Amino acid sequence: MASVTGFDAKALDGCVVDAVDVHAFEIPTDGPGGREQDGTLEWDSTTVVLVRAHAGGRTGLGYTYGDVSAASFVHSVLAPVVEGGAVSSPPALWERMGARMRNAGRPGVGAMALSAVDVALWDLKARLLDLPLVHLLPAHHDRVPVYGSGGFTNYPLERLAGQLTGWVEQGVGRVKLKTSRAPEDDPRRLTAVRRAVGDGPELFADANGALGRKEALYWAHRFHEEWDVRWFEEPVGSADLEGLRMLRERGPARLEVAAGEYAFTAQDFVNLVDGPGGPVVDCLQADVTRCGGITGVLEVAGLSGVRHLDLSAHCAPAVSAHAFCAVRRLRHLEYFHDHVRVEQLLFDGTLSPDDGALRPDTGRPGLGLEVRWADAEPYRVRGTRPA
Repeated sequence: MASVTGFDAKALDGCVVDAVDVHAFEIPTDGPGGREQDGTLEWDSTTVVLVRAHAGGRTGLGYTYGDVSAASFVHSVLAPVVEGGAVSSPPALWERMGARMRNAGRPGVGAMALSAVDVALWDLKARLLDLPLVHLLPAHHDRVPVYGSGGFTNYPLERLAGQLTGWVEQGVGRVKLKTSRAPEDDPRRLTAVRRAVGDGPELFADANGALGRKEALYWAHRFHEEWDVRWFEEPVGSADLEGLRMLRERGPARLEVAAGEYAFTAQDFVNLVDGPGGPVVDCLQADVTRCGGITGVLEVAGLSGVRHLDLSAHCAPAVSAHAFCAVRRLRHLEYFHDHVRVEQLLFDGTLSPDDGALRPDTGRPGLGLEVRWADAEPYRVRGTRPA
């Protein structure tokens, strides 16, 4: 496909958002018995809340992963603010949404709803200008390195090892498994994975906040010394700032502590990097579908840059591949099994790793995604299929 090379800025003159519609789809997992587990949660489906913003005969789309209640939040709180607003400045509409949702609640569901709308507005603007989204953003990169992520705690060893080996065979040099639901099982799981992938790939572990402070410190040393684990994500709960700092300071020097996927507001990120004792993480994470969308990612990118911390993208690969090209201190993107499945089901135009990275498709405007309505319809739990 030929690259999108030009745009007409006049396409935005006087252009306002005509309408916003919202949909939700619940996709069953493909784990053993239809379920997946990590250190602290078990689930049997993934819900996607899809937002579409319309203007000038074009439609932009955005989405978040969360409860269907985020769709109600978009409909009742955010859509009335956005409709009639100028398409030219998504950050200005982001500010208006933030003010409108003050009493409704910003963190959690509110932040996820705002994120989906913000992504849709950026996608809409790019489509009106006939530009790929990455070219509309202040991009520092043209690709986002990925790490394969899945390895759920209820996977049999064969599936666990096979999944992570599959990513390595695709040229992905970093792979992550879930740990710490039953810590006594982790040695055999890590041994099976390390044997399967070999010594070359970097091995990451994610406890999802399942461990206490001293327990996490014990496993941090074992993970690194016995299986050369280089990344320990949420060894304790992400709200336990002192626990994260203790792990960062007393854990192995080459084992990085990471958190940030549950940061919803700018202050949440400030708390992770600007505590009394300095940063509590070695690498910051941000989720474009939770932290305020693309406008939120740009704010976090500035914070990571001035604090000399790398920023890693949490999941939602189809959006993150564009958004995180605008992050100067970019580390990598979590190429998460569940989200890859869901996005490939719901959209045409998704990306696959190329030499260990996702490269935005510059031959398509916006995010390059189109909804596969017929395939999505059996999973609908909110909204009506467009005519």
